[in-house]
Amino acid sequence: MGDAATTAGPVAGTDTAYETVIGLECHVELSTRTKMFCGCRNEFGAPPNTNVCPVCLGHPGTLPVPNERAIESIVRIGLAFDCEIAPHSLFHRKNYFYPDMPKNFQISQYDLPICVGGHLDVEVDGEGRRIGITRVHMEEDTGKTTHAGATGRIAGADYALEDYNRAGVPLVEIVSEPDLRSPAEARAYLTELRATLLALGVSDVRMEEGSLRCDANISVRPVGHPEFGTKVEIKNMNSIRSVERALRHEQERQVGVLAGGGRVVQETRHFDETTGTTTSMRSKEEAFDYRYFPEPDLSPLEPDPAWVERLRAELPELPAARRRRFEQRYAVPPAQAATLAADHAWAAFFEEAAAGADPRLVANWMTGDLAGLLNEAGIELAGAKVGPRHLTALARLLADGTISSAGAKAALAEAFATGEAIEAVVRARGLAQVSDEGALTAVVDEVIAENPGPVEQFRGGKEGALNALIGPVMKKTGGSANPQVVRDLLRARLSR
Repeated sequence: MGDAATTAGPVAGTDTAYETVIGLECHVELSTRTKMFCGCRNEFGAPPNTNVCPVCLGHPGTLPVPNERAIESIVRIGLAFDCEIAPHSLFHRKNYFYPDMPKNFQISQYDLPICVGGHLDVEVDGEGRRIGITRVHMEEDTGKTTHAGATGRIAGADYALEDYNRAGVPLVEIVSEPDLRSPAEARAYLTELRATLLALGVSDVRMEEGSLRCDANISVRPVGHPEFGTKVEIKNMNSIRSVERALRHEQERQVGVLAGGGRVVQETRHFDETTGTTTSMRSKEEAFDYRYFPEPDLSPLEPDPAWVERLRAELPELPAARRRRFEQRYAVPPAQAATLAADHAWAAFFEEAAAGADPRLVANWMTGDLAGLLNEAGIELAGAKVGPRHLTALARLLADGTISSAGAKAALAEAFATGEAIEAVVRARGLAQVSDEGALTAVVDEVIAENPGPVEQFRGGKEGALNALIGPVMKKTGGSANPQVVRDLLRARLSR
């Protein structure tokens, strides 16, 4: 792996170059059927305060019972990141007072987490980087506070509403080492982490729904300086793109402060999606502020080593391995392999479609036109009316010259809208490509007669003039002519 050091400077008017240091704390809601310590449903979008009970509401005398599936999920996450699974770990109480915490403490982990160490490999601009993972620990989520007012934030709110449906949902926190050196690396790390969690099937990791949340710690220091700068934590980033934008702004802000002779203050800052800037929220808390102590109502976790090894053996193919396989087996370019391998649904779709056609053609049309149609419609691949058989048929018809690229675009768009078979769409809309020279000769001669300028230019040695004749032929044939056959016919007629 490379040892990149991306800098944020030098700053205008100074000779100092600054290095950025970033660490990410990612919170992942697990897709278990029930909450972490009670039997309430773990369900997004339910009416407020309907998935609650005395346990997750913190009523006196209630006792938590750990969710076995959640514990299994965090162990699988740790194994995927090559962490050590601790033989002995503890739940702690993290004490703080806030309306979204019905118990006034959060069951979390402190100095004895389930998973320690580990790493995640990423690639930025063709260079590999190994990002260390400090720990992966288990906790329960808090409720959701909605601030009613013009800003939607606590400042200026008229009142606040609490929904405790999310309180007690199994939450995994993945803490990276401060190994990231640029916002681009942070984006690559978060993208790879999300793809790995999807492959494990432990979460739907939808940032827009809050099942994946990311807080970023960032500082800057002069290049070559051994000590870290003063770190700032950024919150309220609801997409991977937002994380990168927030870090770019904060990187520039901190460098500007230092270059101007100022001092960066340790604090928590809020990212404003509209302005692309960060603003101060509060001073940064230290761990001792939470008065951690062992949770007296929960026993230590001591996983059976044989069980851990069984989970290790059952891990699915992870995105990095899948990318390498797609590149080697199907000769798919790295960028396309990364897109296809990042999501299990996309990978399965691709492999099924590629089994009956040229894999590279299938990859091109999946990552190009199909991705565009899905984005325009605002739906996931699973909700589309086209399936692998559509892409197989499209690639075959393209490969044997039955349809042109333009015809393929039209056929895919129609099939996407209706679900009809590609072959049926081609027949019904007359999209089949005309490759018969006899049928095209008259049209070619007509175009030559109507365009003396490009004809003379070609005959005078200007090869590019041929393109000015191909277009009119395609127009006269309604786009059905085979462009290569047209090119060959034109060249033959004009060379006589």
